[in-house]
Amino acid sequence: MNRLIDTLSALPREARDTLFLLAVIAWVVLLQSAHIPWWCSGITAGVLVWRAVLTVRGAPLPGWIWRAVLLVVTLGATFFTFRTLVGRDAGVTLIVVLLALKTLELRARRDAFVVFFLGFFTLLTHFFYSQSLVTAAGILIALLGLLTALVNAHMPVGRPSLARSARIAGSMALMGAPIMLVLFLLFPRLAPLWGTPGDPETGRSGLSGQMRVGQIARLALDESIALRVRFNGPTPPQDRIYFRGPVLSTFDGREWRPLESDFGLGNRLSADLQVAGEPLGYEVTMEPHDRPWLFVLEGTATPPEVPGTRVRMNDELQWLTQRPMGSLVRFTAQAYPEFRHGPQQLVLGLQDFLTLPPSYNPRTLQLAQQLRRQYGPGPENAPRLVQAALDLLRTGGYSYTLDPGVYGRDTADEFWFDRKSGFCEHIASSFAILMRGMDIPARIVTGYQGGEVNAVDGFWTVRQRDAHAWTEVWLQGQGWVRVDPTGAVMPGRIGSFDRLAAPQTGVAGALTGVLRNTFSDALVNRMRQTWEAVNNRWNQWVLNYTQGRQLDLLRSLGFESPSWTDLAKVMAGLLALASLLGAAWTLWERQQHEPWLRLLERARRQLVKAGLSVPPQAPPRTLAAAVRAHWGEAGEPVAAWLLRLEAQRYSPGAATPLRDLSRAYRQLAWPAPNRP
Repeated sequence: MNRLIDTLSALPREARDTLFLLAVIAWVVLLQSAHIPWWCSGITAGVLVWRAVLTVRGAPLPGWIWRAVLLVVTLGATFFTFRTLVGRDAGVTLIVVLLALKTLELRARRDAFVVFFLGFFTLLTHFFYSQSLVTAAGILIALLGLLTALVNAHMPVGRPSLARSARIAGSMALMGAPIMLVLFLLFPRLAPLWGTPGDPETGRSGLSGQMRVGQIARLALDESIALRVRFNGPTPPQDRIYFRGPVLSTFDGREWRPLESDFGLGNRLSADLQVAGEPLGYEVTMEPHDRPWLFVLEGTATPPEVPGTRVRMNDELQWLTQRPMGSLVRFTAQAYPEFRHGPQQLVLGLQDFLTLPPSYNPRTLQLAQQLRRQYGPGPENAPRLVQAALDLLRTGGYSYTLDPGVYGRDTADEFWFDRKSGFCEHIASSFAILMRGMDIPARIVTGYQGGEVNAVDGFWTVRQRDAHAWTEVWLQGQGWVRVDPTGAVMPGRIGSFDRLAAPQTGVAGALTGVLRNTFSDALVNRMRQTWEAVNNRWNQWVLNYTQGRQLDLLRSLGFESPSWTDLAKVMAGLLALASLLGAAWTLWERQQHEPWLRLLERARRQLVKAGLSVPPQAPPRTLAAAVRAHWGEAGEPVAAWLLRLEAQRYSPGAATPLRDLSRAYRQLAWPAPNRP
């Protein structure tokens, strides 16, 4: 390590500055590595290492042919990966590689400035993917690094230390912080700033619009947060906390999808939601998932208040937005614990929820016929049939597991008769198929169930591992009724905080193991909850600072009916005040830090007034010589004072304090002008 430090210290300044800039660029690219293809990270790392080796060796930079070849390879790989050269992902990939390639022609200060500002632009692209607190901290480090390199480039003489440039960059950032704060609080938020059109069929981690048996089990490995919820009143029991998502009604033998009616749109069932009792108010902070739906508590009757978009409820009681939720959003809503929905009597549209693919799951259909013969067919016996199926799950030796193995063609047959184990979607799918086999309309509902309370901030945290699938069956006189067959297999999954623990591997698993070996489980959980609470505050106060909260701020300042005009006036006034304070501070600093120059200027003006012509930028020694030449012995006190003034600046060890020199200046007897 010492040898490396000595080697770097011995490098010329240009090489040192180049290596520092390459290190900052490497950090910028590292932040983006999770969102760019592996080959992009490889090319970028190779180019930066190549440029660093050339810098250390003092070798010439490669010619334009090398850069052209790398550019063509990048364009081809980008098009092969994304099938386009435009758009968010393809554009970010190209920007990252172009930033690295630009370092191969870093010959002059002009080239360095291009790299600086291209680096600043690349930093902005990180917000397309994440606006978390960790991302912001990483970007702040990169920003200070780029500012340090920029400041260093503006000091071309000598060998200024990087520490000095870093201090100047930090002071610049601090001086700009008040203006940034004013702009953050008051600049109009007309639309989401960090967002680009995305593919609505390609969501982020979370639930999708279809369900293949075994799909949701993979989410049990995901500890990331899906929702944060704050209840305005008492928290409902855990077995009543169901956040409703996509409803799946069409089954092709392997996959459940949204309803595809065989009886025409005219026979689709309406939601017909009816609520009773007191509503439960709650607030949801939903992580981005790039899907046009909201996860709300079942029984949410009135439209949630989502900033920037309108919402509607479809026929299946699911709330949808006008655009995919590509950024973190916070909304308020009200749910009614007592509700019913759907038709109360048989209608033609219910036939869509009885359809099954032919020749699939024959043993399950035989079981359905057996139960019908035992308990009786018809709508009046449907509750008994539902209860019989739940009793079979409770007493038939069925188990709830994350790893039931790979299911084959007849998934319901394997669950009911062979494996007798599965995750929530295995159980819900097999139960819905059995219900349809008994002529009971049934469908799958996906969403999130349960969660846990963060003891630090009191928010209810719902993770991706809380993703769940349950069924709804139609009962005459009741409409659609929620039936969660997973609760019959493992009641702890629904009625308490009991969850299956997914095995942790890789870096996360190793880090968790080290923490749990070093600290107690309670302390590790407390540390995690504290970190999540800090992130939640970041989400609430920074990412979710919306138009409504801007106007609320104006109301707190005394505006009765604030508008965008008032917002602009307040912002302009604060910026003007900041400018005036900056000007006043500059004048004060000049008075505090340049009194020596002011005293020298006063002496020069006094000499001109006495008839001595002196250059405007003459130093004290030159003025003293001119005084002696012009007045001889009469000017000796003034000449001596001027020499003491020069010593005060350039010989600090033997200097007279500036305050004493200023007092002596006022006591000087200045020579009278020579008369012709």
